Order: sequence, then C-alpha cells, then structure tokens
Amino acid sequence: MTSPIDRLNAIMAQLRTPVGGCPWDVEQTFRTIAPYTIEEAYEVADAIERGDMNDLKSELGDLLFQVVFHSRMAEEQGLFAFDDVAEAMSDKLERRHPHVFGDEAAKPDGVAQKARWEDIKAAERASKAQHGVLDDVPVGLPALARAAKLTKRAARVGFDWPSTAEVLDKLDEEVAELKVEIEAGDLDKARDELGDLLFVMANLARKLGVEPEDALRGANAKFVRRFGFIEAELAKDGRTPDQSDLAEMDALWDAAKGAERA
Repeated sequence: MTSPIDRLNAIMAQLRTPVGGCPWDVEQTFRTIAPYTIEEAYEVADAIERGDMNDLKSELGDLLFQVVFHSRMAEEQGLFAFDDVAEAMSDKLERRHPHVFGDEAAKPDGVAQKARWEDIKAAERASKAQHGVLDDVPVGLPALARAAKLTKRAARVGFDWPSTAEVLDKLDEEVAELKVEIEAGDLDKARDELGDLLFVMANLARKLGVEPEDALRGANAKFVRRFGFIEAELAKDGRTPDQSDLAEMDALWDAAKGAERA
C-alpha cells in the first residue's frame, strides 16, 4: 500500500511533468515558491492562535506540500530529494539530542537543555566555517523576528544589557531621538530612528522572554476585535466609521476595552 508521503510525492511529480502536468506548477522555481512557503507557515501559526485544530491539520498539510514542492524541484536538478531532506533532519535531531540518542546526561530543565542545543548549533556553525556570531541568522526572516534573533545571538557572547531597566532607558532615548527628527521634518532620519526604536523593542521582548512576532500578532488581533466592536456599535444606529468622528470612536474603543476586562 502506498504511504501518504509517497502518494504526495507522486502527485507533485505529476504536477511538474512538462507534458500532461500543470502549466503553473511547471513554471515555478525556488524563488517564486518561497513566498508561498512563508505564507503557509504563518497560516499554521494563525490556526494555532485561533485554536482551530481542523484548520491546523489542513494548514500543516499545505506547509508539508511546500517541502515536497521544493524537494521535487531540487530532485529535477539532481541536487537532492525529499528522502534526503528527511534523512538530514533525522541526522540533525540525533546530533542535537545527545542526551536522548547518545551518552550525554540530560540537563536539569528545558532552559538548560535549550542552552546546550545552542552550544551544539554553535559548534556546527564553526565546522561550516561560519565563525561570525551572526553569520547564519537568515536575512529572509520577518524583520522583527530577525531583530530578536540577532540580539539573542549577540547576548550569548555577552553583548547584552544586564537587565530590562537598561533596555527601557535605551527605549526612552530612542523615542526622544525620533521626536527630534520628526520635529525637524527630516523623514529620512526619522525612518532610521524608528528602525532603531523597533530594534530596541525586539530586544526588550527577548529580555522579557516574549516572542515579538507573537506579541504583535496578539496586538493585531486585539485591534481587529476592538475595531469590530466600534463598527458593530455604530451599525446599531445604521452608521459606519466614516460617518462617526474620532471622539465617538475613541469612546467606543474604551468601551470595548472595558467589556474585555469585565
């Protein structure tokens, strides 16, 4: 009996067949598919955030399909195949878990074990001649997530503020610098200062043990929810937000906050 993954690989191969396949799938490259891969990863995160397990199953399938798609294109070019991807991942998991698959004793807790994981990864980077601390932090990550990862990597070698107090002081400093450039009307410099401010915010999130993307995703959901409350309240009078004003909508926003706290 054909396994589900073998069936999926066979379907992908058929889709990529120049004659008889799907013209769209045949035209794709690693570069054109990459945005879809990122999108599918976010849709997995969204399903988890919503607690929709049926949707999560579907979205995980979509993400797996992206892996199969990339693997198929690589196989066509004689680079590697899906089995090679799975084998490499298996090797990596065994290598990075010597306390499970080797003779090394496990660390006392998850935090210490994760630190050991990072040590093993650092050794792997060194073996690949990636000697720079920040060498393999992916440029393609969302900027906020990459900022947090960059500061985390630098912190491992001691380049870090001692506590959140110093980060908050730096945050105040960056806000003041941003205000100066805004008041001066220099939008180019204001853009740079805004970037610095966001970078410090990512650093603060790391210090607090918070994933900045998760925090911002939560804030986005909160905004959508509260603005939806505003729209619903205005709709009771047969109106839309553009038929209201800031003062009224601000009061409704506060009402939405109060309702959530009740």
